[in-house]
Amino acid sequence: MEKIGKAAIAREAVDISQILCSFTNDLACRVVSRKLVGDDRQKKLLQELVNKTIKLLSIFNVEEYFSILARIGMIGKVMCARAERLKKRWDMLLKKLIDDHESKCDSNLVCGQNEDDFVDILLSVRKDYGLTEEHVKAILEGHLKFDLHQIINQQDVFIAGTQSTARVIEFSFAELMQKPHMLKKVQDEVRTCIPNGQAIVSEVEVNNMTYLRAVVKEILRLHPVAPLLGMRVSMADCNIDGDERFWDDPEEFMPERFVESVNGYATASVNFRMNAYQYLPFGCGRRMCLGMNFAMAAIEITLANLLWKFDWALPAHAMEIDMSEEFGLSVRLKEKLLLVPKQYV
Repeated sequence: MEKIGKAAIAREAVDISQILCSFTNDLACRVVSRKLVGDDRQKKLLQELVNKTIKLLSIFNVEEYFSILARIGMIGKVMCARAERLKKRWDMLLKKLIDDHESKCDSNLVCGQNEDDFVDILLSVRKDYGLTEEHVKAILEGHLKFDLHQIINQQDVFIAGTQSTARVIEFSFAELMQKPHMLKKVQDEVRTCIPNGQAIVSEVEVNNMTYLRAVVKEILRLHPVAPLLGMRVSMADCNIDGDERFWDDPEEFMPERFVESVNGYATASVNFRMNAYQYLPFGCGRRMCLGMNFAMAAIEITLANLLWKFDWALPAHAMEIDMSEEFGLSVRLKEKLLLVPKQYV
């Protein structure tokens, strides 16, 4: 907020994509370990490892399409070597993190209290569940064995907590900036719900923001940020999130569809938990995303604060927003999203 506030005073454009990734990285650090919050060097290392892991997992595997290359195995050996080097760097970071927390627990401090972070909680229950240091690192890192085929199904705590959350908010801004009347509508709702004198939007106020929550739902439908994670075998051809049998104008950004029935389509009652198989942003059943509640709270509260505190405009030289997408472990806008903030009084 401070960085955006300075840009608003200087009337300069900010890179929303970069700011959101930095913020969600700090958020994940705060949740997993408070020791990372004040350590800029460790946070930069963590962000570097997250980015390199995502890049490694997003690389197109030529050997899977050309069997002759698979028989030679040269590309696979190079990839495995890169993965092993990356794994060692993750191990060093997480081992230091665990050791620091263990030393705190050994200093006559009780773990498992309300002020403890995620690492503290894991260490406090490891005897109950027979967890070794390797198990704790595996939970934090997302995998016991750094195998390129297995890791895709086992999301990293840090990756899941940073990239996907930032991308949803980024797409929200991109769509709203192209629909000024929707932007005004959601900002009016947010500003109406905030009591005078309050410094920040909390989850209590967000619960009353029907349209803002509809915007987030529509973004998750129209721009699923992790469409190919959690691979499944389908028994028949299906069209998820874009089937005209369930969605009116499925390619259009229409948050109203989650507020009231549109042209007879009763989609207002569709949510994340019911068996509405036309809408699966977090999956369903036993393999449903465990971080859904955390992700939704982070997305809605962050978006509400940004829409409440600032008005937004495109830079003078920008005529429109390029909505071209770049595929990776998570889908993102191909071009940077540059916006000019203006402090709301």
